[in-house]
Amino acid sequence: MDGRVALVTGATGGIGGAVATALAREGATVVVVGRSKARAEDAMRDIRAVVPAAMLEPLVCDLSVQASIRSAAREFLSRHDKLDVLVNAAGVFRKERHVTPDGLELTFATNVMGYFLLTNLLLDALEHAATGTSRTSRIVNIASKYSSGLSVTRVDFDDLQTAKGKYSFLRATPPTMLGRVLFTQELAERLRGTGVVVNAVHPGLVKHTTLLHDVGGPFRWMTNTFGRSAEKGADTAVWLATSPEAEAVSGKLWANHKELPTPGMGSDPEARKRLWDECARLSELMGPEPER
Repeated sequence: MDGRVALVTGATGGIGGAVATALAREGATVVVVGRSKARAEDAMRDIRAVVPAAMLEPLVCDLSVQASIRSAAREFLSRHDKLDVLVNAAGVFRKERHVTPDGLELTFATNVMGYFLLTNLLLDALEHAATGTSRTSRIVNIASKYSSGLSVTRVDFDDLQTAKGKYSFLRATPPTMLGRVLFTQELAERLRGTGVVVNAVHPGLVKHTTLLHDVGGPFRWMTNTFGRSAEKGADTAVWLATSPEAEAVSGKLWANHKELPTPGMGSDPEARKRLWDECARLSELMGPEPER
């Protein structure tokens, strides 16, 4: 990864922090994204404690707020004209419903819209990094396996903001994980032939992160008791970001270096296009339709 630039959201802890550390160890210049400068700098100190020679840059971004995402993208592009690796690892679980300054439900805004908007704003830099080279640029989206046995999550396009009925993180969060898979698939379709590949990762339960701090209860206990370390959870994401084996694959969901099925809505091209169009509308980010 010497000479390459990577940007990691959610890099202030958990899987994002483990990914940022691994990429720094591989020699990449890693842009460490945090909600505040202090959080980003704390994360950089943690990374340098493990990788003393790490080449790191802080970048402040609140992934739930579109103005902050646009500002962060502008700042990054003022420093760099190319981006070799983008790892979207930021995410939230919320016990209660919150609304962002953009009028969006916080979980959807962060877990789906944040990925959508930041990635699109950095696409030119990702394509530039792949232009004239034999290597691909990589986008890795931390997501989740959204189905279990006969239970298959669906995105309710009539209630993307979880405004109907009683709100809970168990209702709000799983559809956003499917949303990340749909976004990954649609983006892969749109990026065909550009030299940029995009994949999603199911990291499994990861213990002792701040992600579940707000929800608490049995789910957090189970995660902290039976979950894997952040380093193990990050392993497949790092593999997708760096390995020659992952260079030609795009639009897939992975776990433990193996491709996972995407049943139900995850195999519906119309669903992924519908979600893309809705995200484009909500972010006022419109673009040309891809050839299909």
